Amino acid sequence: MHETEVARFVPATPPVLERTLTPERIVTAEGSFEVLDIEEQDGLTLITAGARGLQLVLHFERTEQGWTYEQAGQAGPFDDMWTHLSWEAENEGARVTATSGVSLGLPLPAISDRIAAWKRRGELQRLLDELAAEFD
Repeated sequence: MHETEVARFVPATPPVLERTLTPERIVTAEGSFEVLDIEEQDGLTLITAGARGLQLVLHFERTEQGWTYEQAGQAGPFDDMWTHLSWEAENEGARVTATSGVSLGLPLPAISDRIAAWKRRGELQRLLDELAAEFD
């Protein structure tokens, strides 16, 4: 498994981010998958997402600092993927941080997981860029 992290100042307060950042919005803003279904189950939000014939389910759980989500099961592009999205007050806005771990479960994980983390970093950067642009 390889981890990646991105952070960015967003000119929106934590309460505004709590209202704005829904699981559906997060998946859409990352830019790789389209939301196909949303289901609430046992305190989790389950997002079924897909693109180019690929489908996966993401389990989202609200935390005090933001959201934690992971790919459910083995159906999806990753062998394992988790993400922590958090924010804390800074100046008159918030510092938003996205940390993710990915594993493809392929031979040569030092290479394949590093490439997957590089792609994942791009998705997280798109999310933070879109979020910052909304409040600029």
